[in-house]
Amino acid sequence: MGTIKDLFLLLLLSLVSLVAPGQKPNIVFILADDQGWRDLGYMGSRYYETPEIDRLAASGMVFTNAYANAPNCAPTRAALMSGLYAPRTGIYTVGPSERGRAAYRRLIPVKNRTVLDTAFVTIAEALHARGYVCASIGKWHLGDPPDSGPEAQGFDLNVAGWHLGHPRSYFSPYHNPYLPDGPQGEYLTDRLTSEAEKFIEANKDRPFFLYFPHYAVHTPLQAKDSITAVFRQRPPDDGQKNAVYAAMIKSLDESVGRILHKLDELHLREKTLVIFMSDNGGVWGITSNAPLRGAKGMLYEGGIREPFIASWPGKITAGSRSDYPIIGLDLYPTLLAITGSPRPAGFHPDGIDLSKLFLEGKTPRRRALYWHFPAYLERMRGMPQMWRTTPATAIRYGDWKLIRFYETDKEELYNLKEDIGEKNDLSLREPRQKKKLSKKMDRWLRRTHAPLPTQQNPAFDEKAYQQQLQKIKSQNHEKH
Repeated sequence: MGTIKDLFLLLLLSLVSLVAPGQKPNIVFILADDQGWRDLGYMGSRYYETPEIDRLAASGMVFTNAYANAPNCAPTRAALMSGLYAPRTGIYTVGPSERGRAAYRRLIPVKNRTVLDTAFVTIAEALHARGYVCASIGKWHLGDPPDSGPEAQGFDLNVAGWHLGHPRSYFSPYHNPYLPDGPQGEYLTDRLTSEAEKFIEANKDRPFFLYFPHYAVHTPLQAKDSITAVFRQRPPDDGQKNAVYAAMIKSLDESVGRILHKLDELHLREKTLVIFMSDNGGVWGITSNAPLRGAKGMLYEGGIREPFIASWPGKITAGSRSDYPIIGLDLYPTLLAITGSPRPAGFHPDGIDLSKLFLEGKTPRRRALYWHFPAYLERMRGMPQMWRTTPATAIRYGDWKLIRFYETDKEELYNLKEDIGEKNDLSLREPRQKKKLSKKMDRWLRRTHAPLPTQQNPAFDEKAYQQQLQKIKSQNHEKH
């Protein structure tokens, strides 16, 4: 695979001089971390303030059925960079797949990788070979420089990106070897935005790809006191009430506004496609994803459905909306098409090209979306269940969604059009739909050579499991 990658890059570099730089749009991809589907004003929140992101949404196309590639950070990013589903990269979760107490795990989960193999031709490499200067500013979470950081994967510039998936501090000193400390008390979201502005300014006369994956609003919950104080005076609304988290969202929103202002200032806005999305659902106990079920780390909608905006003045119709289901994987082939970049040799993307949907409003054919998460994620304190998730695979096809849980081989079926909150399992009432989606899932698992967790865990302790389950039930009863 490495040889194919080298040949592809040499071929593309030889073609760069044939294309006039003015013909290629700039790309700014802003990726929020752990921001829930409803954590924005334009998505209905009346607690959080996001006027700049709302303005971005009004300037372009909003997607109501947009999905992350996974229910947590690293696998989503691996899929964004590679354009491939998790079974092809081996990155399914964050850290080891054997999370939580061994005595409560019935199965031995599939081993997880934490570094994106450099044999994959990333979207940055494909665009770089097309003549783009590429920067990754913020969270990487797919390995450490120099061997597996952004600069080993096609980016000319890396600011603050390494293996760690959260900041040690949102205030300087940052204790990040790839981000020099700023003045005492400088705020990380502001600092990364300043670095992004510098990159845009320095490359205003050539095509650029700015991958801007914020650390915000991932924990630790740390925000500016002046903004937090404003939200402390605000009454909770529909389960959203964390003032510090709200202040972090406000700083993220201000960052988006600064980037848009910089593009306007340099007369680049109409030459730039701006994309905004989040990497997974909001965190349980910090925000409310209602009416969606679940939260980060789950294959229910609250864990994987995301805000998504595509804005390009003069190209994408302002104020437009699409209910077509899309997934982060679609960005790789879409950006290839929009920039006129050929597909890497031997590369078969798992997503589809959305450029005609963006630019012409043409809805693609119906297709299935998949999530394979053969790992365990431990429950968070106060959760009413044993796990955030046990090993599972999910499929969405049309309005229907099926989730298969490997510990019990149970399959749950939901009609998302009628039941966005996934409250009514229709697996017994709709056996034909269940069978149809189950067969499609089986074919996809075979096609991607997805490893399945089938081996029983000898450390599992049924007695300890039942005692813990009863303890959780008792705690829930006391709360209510």
